[in-house]
Amino acid sequence: MSGRVVEAARLWIGTPFCHQASARGRGCDCLGLIRGVYRDIYGREAPALPDNPADYRPDWAQRGAEERLLTGLSRHLNTLPAGRAQAGDVLVFRMRIYGPASHCAIVSGPGAMLHAWQRRGVCETALCAGWRRRTVARFGFPSPSPAEY
Repeated sequence: MSGRVVEAARLWIGTPFCHQASARGRGCDCLGLIRGVYRDIYGREAPALPDNPADYRPDWAQRGAEERLLTGLSRHLNTLPAGRAQAGDVLVFRMRIYGPASHCAIVSGPGAMLHAWQRRGVCETALCAGWRRRTVARFGFPSPSPAEY
């Protein structure tokens, strides 16, 4: 399954950043990347991932303490124990020490991740010590049932 996730996510490289979007080649934000890869893997009939959040502001995670990103992802992805991230895992980051989680990425290999940055769009970058320190959760895409292949 991890190979399918990484392969699907790499097709999004170069997609421009667009707040609240989830359209490969046209625009997405970090959550839109996860939602789009989920749709690419499970099909167009798959429910939005996470539950299509109501309009959210670019600074949504700096307002309040509600963990909307973690809650939404946990409804559709498998929660994994803390530990070494593997290809295909979804990592969630807390950008401010006391703020809610506000960024997510897909691990693409040892020491690398795919994510949507505001000024760079979807790209593959190093999963360096700074990102590892900010990691607050790890999720995995569920394995499709044999009937879905």
